[in-house]
Amino acid sequence: MESLSMPKLLYRFEAYLLAELQLADRSVRTYLREIKIFFVFLEENRLFLGQVMYEDIQRYLVYRKDEQGIDQRTIAKSISSLRSFFQFCMLEGYCEQNPASRIEIPKMVQRLPGVLRVEEIELILEHIDIQTPHGLRDRALFELIYSCGLRISEAVELALEKVYLDQQIIRVLGKGSKERLVPLGEESVHWLSRYLVEGRPLLLKSPVPYVFLNHHGRQLSRKGMWKRFKEISERAGVRAKVHTLRHSFATHLLEGGADLRAVQELLGHADISTTQIYTHIDKEALQLYHHDYHPRG
Repeated sequence: MESLSMPKLLYRFEAYLLAELQLADRSVRTYLREIKIFFVFLEENRLFLGQVMYEDIQRYLVYRKDEQGIDQRTIAKSISSLRSFFQFCMLEGYCEQNPASRIEIPKMVQRLPGVLRVEEIELILEHIDIQTPHGLRDRALFELIYSCGLRISEAVELALEKVYLDQQIIRVLGKGSKERLVPLGEESVHWLSRYLVEGRPLLLKSPVPYVFLNHHGRQLSRKGMWKRFKEISERAGVRAKVHTLRHSFATHLLEGGADLRAVQELLGHADISTTQIYTHIDKEALQLYHHDYHPRG
């Protein structure tokens, strides 16, 4: 079997992740990053790829947790990356076993997402200066994320050709490159229309397919969006992160009586169990229910 350099091995592994496992680009980048860190560990400990044992994987994960301080979520990603990598190595003949196959992925503590009240969302949106092109962009952007329950990546990747204002829908590219149709409400249509007519042309420097642009006239970045939302929410006196708008979208729909399956479709969740985290009832409401309906309340 030919001996491959690390770059060539990673190149083939990347092709395997994309073609065979059909992972999303972001997951592929995560897997490659984790394996690069693992290669550094092998080199520092003078270990050869074909000789790695179960105990070496355990030692590596302890090193990552204790020396590098990674959390449980990152540990889980690292284990998944190693499992896939050694499976690939077995298929290619670079090793005879998968030493990561017996490593258990830690169970994740399910955290309930933060949710804003409707009044808090309105307050944030009202603190956007719509007298500037950037303000019109922000008003349309954050209205769209809340009204449509978009992921941050879906908002920044939204293309002009995927917006159908007359039909009041947008076509969103979600995780795993899966497209879904999302309806637009009246507020979304209003602010998106204003931005596209009054704001975007003033930001545009050269032809760009994306809806939301930065001050250079290029695609707005995730980092740029986070920064803008932080500034606006702080100005409004509301503690929140931009993805809280998506969580609020789902929670408000379910509180209003929406069907769980319908919310799953709108959010683009592959598994309904992911959507079910939004069916939580806050502690205060739970106490009220107990007080009103239980004979010992």
